[in-house]
Amino acid sequence: MGTRDQSKDHNHHMVHRHRDVQGGEARAAVFGVSDGLVSNVALILGIAGASTDGSLVRLAGVSGLLAGAISMAAGEWVSVRAQNELIERELEIERRSLAENPQAERRELAAIYRDRGLKPETAAELAEEIMSDPEVALDVHAREELGIDPEGVGRPFAVAFTSFWAFAIGAFLPLAPWLVSEGTGAVIASVVLGISAAAVVGVAIAVFTERSKVGTAVRQVLVAAGACGATYLIGSVLGVSVA
Repeated sequence: MGTRDQSKDHNHHMVHRHRDVQGGEARAAVFGVSDGLVSNVALILGIAGASTDGSLVRLAGVSGLLAGAISMAAGEWVSVRAQNELIERELEIERRSLAENPQAERRELAAIYRDRGLKPETAAELAEEIMSDPEVALDVHAREELGIDPEGVGRPFAVAFTSFWAFAIGAFLPLAPWLVSEGTGAVIASVVLGISAAAVVGVAIAVFTERSKVGTAVRQVLVAAGACGATYLIGSVLGVSVA
């Protein structure tokens, strides 16, 4: 019986384990590749539709890769840093309030638990127990009152670094054929690589978000195909009008 109970406890623990999705690196990697792929394949095919000059397409592709990767990294750094500063500010306000108005904070916490269905006396006892330890009280108030995980802050430089390289990898894939060829063959290769990579990215996003792999892959392929078709058509029209 003891072994069976331990097995049940272990299985229960495994079922309720959750991934840490607040740090930012995994999200930055998956979505960075997706952004780099879609944006650069659209740029490359747009230029290819307007001009048959392979050197012009390569220049545009490399420029799009570098500009996009740097922009993504800078944006992620600013975003995560600002989010961390906001969390730190809210935690400091809550820490001062717990020190200066502990009874009011205890009543507030008890009210939260009553609203969640606990009996008034149970809610009061639980709030009293939590408030007996200042660090536990801050952690619980942050989660219950503010919806903040004090341990879930992101790492700005790690997220920015990940975003830069993920975007660069995604943007390089449709550019690769143009480094060894040009013309219709390179266009077809870019499209094939872009669509194939979009499907792979879709599966990765599905794993990350725990959604349908087929549905998410199809969605990513449609987005990439739409971007390819639209920009190539626009480039062709502009190229004709310029000519």
